[in-house]
Amino acid sequence: MKKAVVLVSGGMDSAVVIAIAREQGYAVHALSVRYGQRHTSELDAAERVARDLGAVEHKTVSVDLRSIGGSALTDDIEVPTDADGHPVGDAAPEGHIPVTYVPARNTIMLSMALGWAEVIGAADIFCGVNAVDYSGYPDCRPAFIEAFQVLANLATKAGVEGAGLQVHAPLQHMSKADIVREGLRLGVDFSTTVSCYQADADGRACGHCDACRLRAEGFAAADAVDTTRYS
Repeated sequence: MKKAVVLVSGGMDSAVVIAIAREQGYAVHALSVRYGQRHTSELDAAERVARDLGAVEHKTVSVDLRSIGGSALTDDIEVPTDADGHPVGDAAPEGHIPVTYVPARNTIMLSMALGWAEVIGAADIFCGVNAVDYSGYPDCRPAFIEAFQVLANLATKAGVEGAGLQVHAPLQHMSKADIVREGLRLGVDFSTTVSCYQADADGRACGHCDACRLRAEGFAAADAVDTTRYS
């Protein structure tokens, strides 16, 4: 089987991406990053998801983004909730970047995936970025993925030797409802995933942050049962 490195956060999006890569015939080498996020229950979920969806290997690497801070997920900044009345997803004004944006996170994660892909001889990298519901994040835009692929082929031995590396973002233009439907079609058990920005130690969601709200709206729009575990 051809190999692919798949970035896995433990959330619903990356779980669906693993399932998509598997359906396309890839041997999935799942990669998670411990970057100093508020909770580690999502990393526990990543391990479960990778195992349950048939990854041949799962690796967790560490980088200390908390040391530079700048995000509600890596610094002592309060995570916005529905009590704040702030806009979410498409309702946010154009150009608005949420405080939950983590500076350079996707660039760093993709770089780690790129390095591992070279080591194991994989020509494909999959990630779960989405430009529809999270359009405020600059590193979730199609232009970023396209630029990173150019970089990947300029900056690597594999690229210089002509092997070619491709970055796949299969959820890029899907709504959360589309992602729910695709996951259900592929047999993803969403109850094992953790999307919440401030989940508790057992992975139970707060139900009030942006990630929880968008996830709940996705299940509702897909007319699907929400199996999320809430605190």
